Amino acid sequence: MRGVPLHRFDLDAIGAGLVVAEAGDEVRRALAHGAAVVTAPPGTGKTTYVPPLVANLLAQGGSGSGHRVGRTILTQPRRVAARASATRLAELDRSTIGEHVGFTVRGERRAGRDARIEVVTPGVLLRRLIADPELDGVGAVILDEVHERSLDGDLLLGLVSEVRALRDDLLVVAMSATLDADRVAELLGAAAGDGPAPIVRVPSALHPLRVEYAPFDGARLDERGITRDYLAHLADVAADAQAGSGVDALVFVPGAREVDEVVNRLRARVSRSGAAVEVLPLHGRLSPREQDRAVRGRLRDADPHRIVVSTALAESALTVPGVRLVVDSGLSREVRRDQARDMTGLVTVSASHASAEQRAGRAARQGPGAVVRAYSEAEFARMPAELTPEIATADLSDTALLLAAWGAPAARGLALLTPPPAAAMDRAVAVLAALELVDANGSLTELGARVARLPIGVREARALLAGTAELGDARRTAEVIAAIP
Repeated sequence: MRGVPLHRFDLDAIGAGLVVAEAGDEVRRALAHGAAVVTAPPGTGKTTYVPPLVANLLAQGGSGSGHRVGRTILTQPRRVAARASATRLAELDRSTIGEHVGFTVRGERRAGRDARIEVVTPGVLLRRLIADPELDGVGAVILDEVHERSLDGDLLLGLVSEVRALRDDLLVVAMSATLDADRVAELLGAAAGDGPAPIVRVPSALHPLRVEYAPFDGARLDERGITRDYLAHLADVAADAQAGSGVDALVFVPGAREVDEVVNRLRARVSRSGAAVEVLPLHGRLSPREQDRAVRGRLRDADPHRIVVSTALAESALTVPGVRLVVDSGLSREVRRDQARDMTGLVTVSASHASAEQRAGRAARQGPGAVVRAYSEAEFARMPAELTPEIATADLSDTALLLAAWGAPAARGLALLTPPPAAAMDRAVAVLAALELVDANGSLTELGARVARLPIGVREARALLAGTAELGDARRTAEVIAAIP
């Protein structure tokens, strides 16, 4: 097996003050079985502490000079979270990013050949699995924030569980603040023919949290999405709450457009009042530098307090330092399929109870905090308990191609937390067949294998290959495809 040089992380220094460090021995015992589930509420430090602990476990198998061990792969659901997690671990290790800890996300890689821990997004690891199902050179996979139930995250859990059947030396950890731990434990153990994986439950580390409600008299949503009147209400609630508390605040809204509008309203109000407050956006369309600015926290106590307006980026996988106040819109973006247009898109819906609690907990990670829910208690009571798994609502065309490349056409024989809807999978396979990417048995064609290697959607990839053959110019074809709305 390919591997990386030995490097032992200083767990005493990394785990100082982290509640999860007290469960370190329990995690080690659990991983003697090869797999474990770690449930740890926000603020316990699981993303900071567990990866170096696992990397050190792998290092225990090597002793001689020059011995190489498997790399530890940690998944984070979003690019900004992957970068932030890797940067934080490197800082605690007192090494440069990419030396012992690195990251790889779409369009950016900062992971040296000898990095012991590599933080990646689920899509990156999925493509590596298709190219190398045994994950040569990898000693451990840690799947973080499993509770988010993203399509890629659910697929990874199923595929990595199967890899355990091929490699009994591979350590696998599934982590989350809130998840159905028993079901995940069964899934991790089943493919390898074991019983359920051991579950390590870390107690909460939250400080006291005050909950307030600021109801809105009008409609939060209409046929076009979130109303501008509600965004104005949200901005006013955030400005008043921050001014009254004099702390750093985090405001949750559904999407990038809403982030920008609330930021503009808050900046205008701050400008009129003359308050020393910095207002910053945080969403996936920002540049890495802009995202890093929002998540790094105040550098000095004398710096102005901050209001960070964010999408779900900051809900679970990412910590914004210094936050003691959360203002929650109670709304989320979820994937929904438009049957009439045969297309999938994001729609604004009520957040779940689990999401609302996750958001609220961001205010009490570093000390006593408060959450202001900019809606009524009755609206909170009507929220669904959990997020809808993306696999239940998404267009499955890309997923069907990946599954065919894995050797599980239409997910046959693959254990998943939520099976894909049969009708949606049938439609997806029909799309692949029409594009000549799978045969009558659902297996990949030669063209399908080429498309599966491209990091874009199946329709775009098929058009790219066809256009390149027609025009003889891949760059020009890609520009045309990118211009199609």
